[in-house]
Amino acid sequence: MYKILRKKKLEKSASEEKDTVSMRTLTKSLEKNIVLLKNAFSGDETVMYRVFQNKHLDSAKCCIFYLDGMVNSEIINENIIQPILSDDLTQNISNHNLLDELRYKIIVANNISVSEDFNTIAAALYAGDTVFLLENCDRVLVIDSKGWQTRSITEPESARVVRGPREGFTESIIMNVSLIRRKIKSHELKFKFREIGERTHTKVCICYIDDIISKDVLKELERRLDEIKIDGVLDSGYIQELIRDEPFSPLETVGYSERPDVVAGRLLGGRVAVIVDGSPVVLTVPFVIIETIQSNEDYYNNYIFASINRLFRGMSLLLSISVPAIFLAIVTYHQEMLPTPLLLSISASREGVPFPTVLSMFIMLLIFDLLREVGTRMPTPIGQAVNIVGTLVLGQAAVEARLVSAPIVIITAFTGIVNLMNITFIGPSILIRFFLLFASAFMGIYGFIFGFVVTLLHLMSLRSFGVPYMLGTTKIEDHDGQDVLVRAPWWSMTLRPKIIGARNLVRQSSKNKRGNNR
Repeated sequence: MYKILRKKKLEKSASEEKDTVSMRTLTKSLEKNIVLLKNAFSGDETVMYRVFQNKHLDSAKCCIFYLDGMVNSEIINENIIQPILSDDLTQNISNHNLLDELRYKIIVANNISVSEDFNTIAAALYAGDTVFLLENCDRVLVIDSKGWQTRSITEPESARVVRGPREGFTESIIMNVSLIRRKIKSHELKFKFREIGERTHTKVCICYIDDIISKDVLKELERRLDEIKIDGVLDSGYIQELIRDEPFSPLETVGYSERPDVVAGRLLGGRVAVIVDGSPVVLTVPFVIIETIQSNEDYYNNYIFASINRLFRGMSLLLSISVPAIFLAIVTYHQEMLPTPLLLSISASREGVPFPTVLSMFIMLLIFDLLREVGTRMPTPIGQAVNIVGTLVLGQAAVEARLVSAPIVIITAFTGIVNLMNITFIGPSILIRFFLLFASAFMGIYGFIFGFVVTLLHLMSLRSFGVPYMLGTTKIEDHDGQDVLVRAPWWSMTLRPKIIGARNLVRQSSKNKRGNNR
């Protein structure tokens, strides 16, 4: 009985699907085709249409459909409607195969295609194209007429530089592609487009340099993108989370940037970029941890100062996750490690404080992260005021009210300052910092060492599209360490890292070495 009911249900579903397909099939009647499209987009008042006809040619009865706000009205008026309504139309074309005559001789547009599939027509409308229908024709012309407003190219707020390009990606995928194309003018630069999202049909572009990229990385990325089945993609963050390695790890294995020069540099280093329509953030894979302390300005400034700044960022990253835990471990369990005057000073500052050191540390770090988040989300003038009030007024008031000791405030402020030197690593550093704090609270310095070793082992186990996450930090051979903790001079970096740029290691000619330029 169950099998019979299931069979009938499947037959009914197939019949309904067949009826739906037949209802959405174009005919040679212009009136029926107009009704078909109007019914399909009923309830959507942004879908506009207009019927018009040339007064000298009865067969040139036409209709156009487009989405209000998605098209350029001048293109529609001057390149589609006006040429067809012109008195000279009959002198330029014949009635034989009128649709192709209009396509090749009359309509002025840089991209015109013919379609009879309803899904293709709907997708074209939503993309900002104009659909052109003709009497006695069961096909339509899809005419490129995109003209919506986009944000102008400006410098990203989150990645300002003193020296370097001031360009930043926008929400337009075509504009972002052109920004990368302007940086890398090579026929080996390839772009592959696809759509992701069952409802949003978001356009995604894979960008890479064909003779540099590892084919294994490219195939793995394409496989992961093809496996994404989701209703909609509104930002590159959706893709970043769905294609990353180790989804339960707090560490990111997919890089991102809002700067075209950064993405272009990573492409030249053997990586793949993923551009998502509607997002100014471009993803790059593979991603290694050393990229968190690298800055695009490192490559524009003198290599000596760039190396010093990079070392500062590396030390800041370690200090931001370890200083609170080490302070807590020493003050709570290992006071003998402190000089006597310093120990007496810390003890005196704790007189009258009701909370233990471990609780005070947790509270102050949480308050600091809360203030940082509030300052980020608020408008810029208000956010700056919140940061000033939070750091100065609340910190001073907490010390004077004996809620926390002065050393706790100092450690918290120092941790927050060094943490801001690595903006892209703030999230993971918060989780690692609290993990080390818990370990130090239970076992002192031994707990910190245990937690640090566990974190290090986790880092060693991570891979980003098959590339070790700690690439260049654990084993330095030949040229692999020239652009890691320090930046070697450009004339000495003749080769790319072996694992990422395995297909084409040569970055520049050895003739560029300084010894040959004397």
